[in-house]
Amino acid sequence: MNTYLCIFWILLGTFIAAVSQVMLKIEADKPHNSRLGEYLNPMVIIAYVLFVGTTFLSILAYRGIPLSMGPILEATSYLYVTFFGVKIFGEKMNRGKILALILILVGIAVYSLAG
Repeated sequence: MNTYLCIFWILLGTFIAAVSQVMLKIEADKPHNSRLGEYLNPMVIIAYVLFVGTTFLSILAYRGIPLSMGPILEATSYLYVTFFGVKIFGEKMNRGKILALILILVGIAVYSLAG
């Protein structure tokens, strides 16, 4: 299987997982009439279906990339989650968060280019 396609699959799966996390966070912040209503509503069900879909994308991806490369590429989730946190939930960025994101990007680049 084409390595670049597999890298795309794992990055897509990681992005979709981050979107699912945002969906769950949005739903968790809403009031619900019952405990069952917290878990059995369309947004939560769709988020979990997306999580299952990301599992299949990972299976496809690991057919063409080394097992050691997966966690490195999945570290991009920190970038997605930070972006969504700032844009959707109004979280503030500080020097520590920016430095952490830069270190993550450098680590991904070093591993990808040298690994």
